[in-house]
Amino acid sequence: MVILETAVKGVSAAQIQRFVRQAQKLAKIDGEVDVLISGNKRLQELNRRFRRKNKPTDVLSFPRPTGGDIAISAEIARENATRYGHATADELNILVLHGMLHLAGYDHESDNGRMARREAHLRARLKLPASLIDRTHAGQLKSHAAAKPTVRTAANSRKLKARKSRAARTSVSAISRRSPQ
Repeated sequence: MVILETAVKGVSAAQIQRFVRQAQKLAKIDGEVDVLISGNKRLQELNRRFRRKNKPTDVLSFPRPTGGDIAISAEIARENATRYGHATADELNILVLHGMLHLAGYDHESDNGRMARREAHLRARLKLPASLIDRTHAGQLKSHAAAKPTVRTAANSRKLKARKSRAARTSVSAISRRSPQ
């Protein structure tokens, strides 16, 4: 299910849903994937609640045992599309793909480039512009992936997985029905 909480000019929920199904198949994600496209305020709330970072971000992923949820900031997607000279629809697709890879278990902060390689391969196959990780490494993006990477120890990785597991229990659908706290 795609929830367009914040409208994006020229983009429909049906268009995004078609891309979600395509990306989900390529990323080999079983189960249902829900996508929330909202504003910075909602993404900041989710980022603060689940990652303890009190700032808006472009994309968040919440894995479940099968499938998961992806939340995207429409505002940041529009800004990035303008900054990088492509359509907002393309930027939303880049963010969906990035989030989908996180649902598949990839973590660009700790996987020695494994996610970046997979994302570049899928991006080329899907005919998408530069990926989030590519732009971050070029030092251009000020959002989700541009945050300072944290050093991941085995203990920190276990804590992160436990936090993601707890976060996964709350679906995007349920989050979208709540008013901001």
